[in-house]
Amino acid sequence: MPLRKRAPQGQAATAAAAGARLHTMRRRSRLTRLAVWTVIAAGPAALLLTLTTTPATVQAASPPPPTTVRTAVAADPGGYAQVFLRAWLHSSTGDAASAQARLAQSMAPDIALPDPATGAHTQLESVTAVRSAQHPGGGWSVTVAAQDADQTVRYFAVPVAADSSGSSFTVTGAPAVVAGPGRAQTPPSPYTVDVPDGELATAVGEFLAAYLTGAGGTDRYLAPGVTLTPVSPAPYTGVTVEQVAAAEETAAAEEVPADGTRVRVQAAVEARDSAGRWPLSYDLDLTARSGRWEIAGLPAAAASGKAGAR
Repeated sequence: MPLRKRAPQGQAATAAAAGARLHTMRRRSRLTRLAVWTVIAAGPAALLLTLTTTPATVQAASPPPPTTVRTAVAADPGGYAQVFLRAWLHSSTGDAASAQARLAQSMAPDIALPDPATGAHTQLESVTAVRSAQHPGGGWSVTVAAQDADQTVRYFAVPVAADSSGSSFTVTGAPAVVAGPGRAQTPPSPYTVDVPDGELATAVGEFLAAYLTGAGGTDRYLAPGVTLTPVSPAPYTGVTVEQVAAAEETAAAEEVPADGTRVRVQAAVEARDSAGRWPLSYDLDLTARSGRWEIAGLPAAAASGKAGAR
C-alpha cells in the first residue's frame, strides 16, 4: 500500500514541474512578441537602434611584426694583414727586440720570426693587400703583395681571425707564399663606333683640356644642371685627344642631332707635364643642345662626388 500511494504523488510532482516550464515559455514568448511590436510601433529609428546595439565582436589584436635584428658586418682585415706582413718581413730572430719584431709578435704572438742570412736586408718598396676572403668558420685569408726595391713582387696569404664585432684581429699562422691573383676576363667594350673629327671630338678635347690644365674653366662645356669641379691644382700643361669611340651610332653623325640626344663616349688622350707624357682614358656622357654637344656627365668624377646637378 505505501508504494501505491508514493507513485501517484511522484507523477503529480512531474506534471506540476512540466506545467511550470510550459507557463514560463509562454510568458517569454508573449514578452518577445510584445517587444517586437513595440519597436515596430516606435518606427524605423527604434528598429535601427535595436539592430546597432547588438554586442560587438571582439577581434584578437594582430601580433606585432617580428623584430629584425641587424648584426654587424665583419670588418675586412686587409689593412691589419698588410701592417703585419711589413713588420714581419722587416723582423729577424736575431733582433727580436727591434720595433718591427715587437710589432709583428704583438699581432701574431705564436708566429716565428724570419731568420735572414747575415748581411741580407729586405728592401721593401710597398706592401699592399690585394684580396680578402672570409672562410665559412669566420676566419679570413688575406693576400698581400710585397714589392721589393728591385721590383720583384711576391704574394703572401696571411690567415687572420676576427672577433664577433669585427673590431679585433689576430694573425693565426705564418704567412704562405702563393701565386698572385689571375687576370679576370673582361666583357666586350660597348664603345664600338669610331667618332671622326668634328663637333663631338672637338667638344671632348676642349673640355678635357680645361678639366686637366685649368685653362678657361669647364662651365661653358657643361649641359644645364651639371656641375663639375676641375682637377686642382692642374696636373698637366697640355692635353691631346688621340681617339674617341662611342656606344651609339648617333655620335658619328656629321651634324649635331636633335636637342636631348644623348651619347656615351670614351676618349683616349695624351696628357703632358714637365715629367713626360701620360696616356689617359675618360668615359663621358654628352647631350645635344642648340646645335652643339655638351658634357652631361663624367662617371669617374661623379663616383667621387665631384659631378652632379646643381
